[in-house]
Amino acid sequence: MSETMPDHGEDMQEPQISKKTFATWKVILPVVIGLGVVIYMFIHDAGKENLFEILGSIRITPRTVGFIIIAFLCMFGRDFGLTWRFRALTDRELKWSKALKVDMLCEFTSCVTPSAVGGSSLGMVFLWSQGINFGRATTLMMTTLFLDELFFVLSCPVVAFLTPGSELFASGGTDFSHGIRITFWTVYGVLALWTFVLFMGIIVKPLWIRSVLMKIFSIRLLRRWHSGMAALGDNMVATSAELKSKPMRFWIEVFMGTALSWISRYLVVNALFLAFLPQADPYGWIILARQFVIWVVLMVSPTPGGSGLSEWLFSEYYGDLVPTVGMALILAIFWRLISYYLYLAIGAAIVPGWLKNTLSKIKRT
Repeated sequence: MSETMPDHGEDMQEPQISKKTFATWKVILPVVIGLGVVIYMFIHDAGKENLFEILGSIRITPRTVGFIIIAFLCMFGRDFGLTWRFRALTDRELKWSKALKVDMLCEFTSCVTPSAVGGSSLGMVFLWSQGINFGRATTLMMTTLFLDELFFVLSCPVVAFLTPGSELFASGGTDFSHGIRITFWTVYGVLALWTFVLFMGIIVKPLWIRSVLMKIFSIRLLRRWHSGMAALGDNMVATSAELKSKPMRFWIEVFMGTALSWISRYLVVNALFLAFLPQADPYGWIILARQFVIWVVLMVSPTPGGSGLSEWLFSEYYGDLVPTVGMALILAIFWRLISYYLYLAIGAAIVPGWLKNTLSKIKRT
């Protein structure tokens, strides 16, 4: 069966967005959830520790300030990686400033939607608003989804192989360590299967995968998702047609951007440990390896941006490497401030202007 090249001269469909998409409550909700969980944990888990004593025990030295700056630079590395990837995906059609804006908008979407949805849910609209044809933008976001999943599928087994299980999943043989081990490998298995479907759908046999999806979702119990799967199948076919013409250097570049973005994000935690707990220096690899586990587990978070769950998971998971529960919570707060709340604030600042311009553009089309 032959595959036809999609026509990107016309939009495959019109972008769907409104003011309700970025309602104010969607920004406030994750903040309330995150703060609520942290306050509860301070009262319940760190009740024996006085908050002011914990804060007073923190010594702000040039080393502390230096590694906090490095933590921010790591997040800059994450943004550079994704901005570079958007540039490469569009064959340099997007300028650096526009690619960075798309990155920030995607990250903001990740902050206000459940982790299972992710920032790519509106990525095609963000690209379209920066001058990329909507049909092509859809295929590009399908490619970013595949690249992210591929990074996890390839890197997690390597990390697991290089790290003893007792260190990777927290020591002590507790219910928590058993639970996180089971959750991690379960989610990883689903992720690997999904990545295989994406690989077959956008690289090898897009029409065959679309046909299989249509048959599966024609079953009565699954029929309500039939139209969504039809759109997914169409996007796979369009993505495949565009990607098959790409040279190997394209794949190397976009995967390097993907790897840089994720590893830079993970290194934020290493920098924070070195800032506040210099004695944790020998555990550098364990700290980094556990970030792979955390982000896989957070993929199934039902809360916006993993708020609440992230803070709890961090303090529990890294608890055996931190002297007190209170200090673990302080590290969790700094981690979320740098890697989450900062992007929530940036997004809240740029979205109103972007939304106004985008809605005007939609009305004109």
